[in-house]
Amino acid sequence: MKIRKAVLADVIGIAKVHVDSWRTTYTNIVPDEYLNKLSYESREQLWQDNIPNGGVYVAETTDGKIVGFSSGGKERTGEYPEYAGELYAIYILKEYQGNGLGKLLVKPIITELLQQNISTMLVLVLEDNSSRFFYEVLGGKKIDTIEVDFAGEKLYELVYGWDDIRNIPII
Repeated sequence: MKIRKAVLADVIGIAKVHVDSWRTTYTNIVPDEYLNKLSYESREQLWQDNIPNGGVYVAETTDGKIVGFSSGGKERTGEYPEYAGELYAIYILKEYQGNGLGKLLVKPIITELLQQNISTMLVLVLEDNSSRFFYEVLGGKKIDTIEVDFAGEKLYELVYGWDDIRNIPII
């Protein structure tokens, strides 16, 4: 498996992973109405806009198929001033999960944050998403719970934080 910085040519592959992993991960968590409205085209546009800003990495197989991606950068909300960095997203196709790929995708985000002299990070994850345990294994501590709205349904996101990303056991 190869991890590399995303380029604009990766937009279609990233969008496919984004939509497909949402549909497998969030079934019975997020309303079907929301999941059914997800489209490759809208996600392609999102990543077309995001990739040039940096902080996006892909995992690809030896034959060049994108099977996962991560993105991160400066914390976006301003709600957590003690955390300067944020892991925005990490998605992996279901059949590639559980093999250490998540750690491989988090590593370049951490490296990039450290290059920007950012040593703290947070991530938001839906409370019912079992992937939250991944962040706990990496030493993230729960610092907040926030209410979010998905297609008119109230869900909760957990906010995990790391006081020093140099201590995450993947560096």
